[in-house]
Amino acid sequence: MRLADIQKIAEIEVDFQRAYKYRINVCCSSGCIPLGAINLLKTFQDLVTEHGVIENCLVARTGCVGTCSVGPVVVVEPGDYIYEKVTPEKARKIVIDHIILGLPVKKLLFENKTFIEKQHRLVLRNAGKIDPYRIEDYIASGGYSALVKCLTKLSPQEVIDEIAASGLRGRGGAGFPTAKKWSFVSRAHGSPKYIIANLDEGDPGVFANRTLAEADPHALIEGLLIAGYAIGAEKAFIYTRAEYPLAIDTLKKAINKASELNIIGKNVLGTSLNFDIEIRLGAGAFVAGEETAIIASVEGRRAMPRPRPPYPATAGLWGKPTVIQNVETLANIPLILQNGGAWFSKIGSPNCAGTKCFSITGKINNPGLIEVPMGITLREVIFDIGGGIPENRSLKAVLVGGPSGGCLPDILLDLPIDYESLKTAGAIMGSGGIVAIDDQSCLIDTAKFFIDFCVAESCGKCTPCRVGLVKIKEIFKKIMQGEGKIEDINLLSKLSTFITETSLCGLGQTAPNPVLTTLRYFKQEYVEHLVDRSCKADKCFKENKGVNIN
Repeated sequence: MRLADIQKIAEIEVDFQRAYKYRINVCCSSGCIPLGAINLLKTFQDLVTEHGVIENCLVARTGCVGTCSVGPVVVVEPGDYIYEKVTPEKARKIVIDHIILGLPVKKLLFENKTFIEKQHRLVLRNAGKIDPYRIEDYIASGGYSALVKCLTKLSPQEVIDEIAASGLRGRGGAGFPTAKKWSFVSRAHGSPKYIIANLDEGDPGVFANRTLAEADPHALIEGLLIAGYAIGAEKAFIYTRAEYPLAIDTLKKAINKASELNIIGKNVLGTSLNFDIEIRLGAGAFVAGEETAIIASVEGRRAMPRPRPPYPATAGLWGKPTVIQNVETLANIPLILQNGGAWFSKIGSPNCAGTKCFSITGKINNPGLIEVPMGITLREVIFDIGGGIPENRSLKAVLVGGPSGGCLPDILLDLPIDYESLKTAGAIMGSGGIVAIDDQSCLIDTAKFFIDFCVAESCGKCTPCRVGLVKIKEIFKKIMQGEGKIEDINLLSKLSTFITETSLCGLGQTAPNPVLTTLRYFKQEYVEHLVDRSCKADKCFKENKGVNIN
């Protein structure tokens, strides 16, 4: 297939979809499938046939819409009507009233309008809109046009310059400028050069990357192709965990289809570009999110980090120059090349362009997946989009950044969400986890929970992480059993700071964040535990009640 054939496919597919007055998109993500989404998809297909509207209504499977608490979810177009908790009985009413009579069923619609209105969906633009198994859907939505533009109009350096103009920073946590990373590898000596797409996502309660792969796999593939063209790489690995079967299956189908159309492989679209993509599965270790640990795992070794330098940009996969990029970062690339770096740079905040995907969970009315502009406040995310705290409880804290993030108090709700602001407050962007914590929670118990997780996930290679985190865990256990001393506050602070400053990789360097932020913002709660032997949430001192605290 040649470059011009992409436009032909787009025109044919657009004409095909225009033939339908309505489109029913059934969310068949990992969240909705256990709730019966596949059977619901067949139900809708049968209903449009039964009622004789199959010529006017297209029924399609799609990825996650983000409203994870009210699945199975169905979106009817035009109009983007979101139906929640759809059953076969409700499906019949939707077909009769909405499709046949043209009357949306208001009582079945998802009611929280601000959940959608407050978002700015770029990376998730196609989630819930296209069938991830059909490459034609992606092409009809403008997919692969950015790749064609690069191959026909831009040199590799001009692609990097456009990414630099956009201000895009890595969405995997550290926020390193994407163009700078690409420039390092582009200029690095040695070949072949490689790209690794990080789809590991080891944070508990975080599912944005997985959802993106399930909903819009070709956006990731196109991002990889453009990155490969820009830096001179001919091989990419998508690194993910074996616990993501639907994402893996969706990506495999997308890669196979792209290969059939000569979008991947030798002489891509009839040009001189050669590019292959391979999926590599990891065992699900949290530490594998660190880039040198990813390299080790892709090479077939245990996922353990190594000291840097040398950095992957000069000595990465098999000792060759390597770009490691989070999949969300890569999904932004086609949009930037389509619309220009200047366009992207105007979205978000002055120091942090674009959007960020977040999984919002915990004690919140509307848990799910969102995409918001950088610079939005925590208050807007928790109360406008998330719908506030259930049962009219009060918000006590917000954990931002997963198990290595920080517990921020309600007085910081107007903090803008960007890399620098979060770092100043003691949190991190991480892979995009926001957990709401209500006033019935004990933050000593919360901090210990995340320390327990990091202890279990530590690779054990460096002493500060291997020994220090276990020591912190032991101190928390003593505090929760009523055996702690007031001096433990100072000891926890010193230990956490030491571990942060001396650990080998990002796991150890950020694992103490929940401890440091709870000490910083909720010190009184520690005092109550250590002096008054009091836990207002009634989570601690349970050994006296016959409950063991591990």
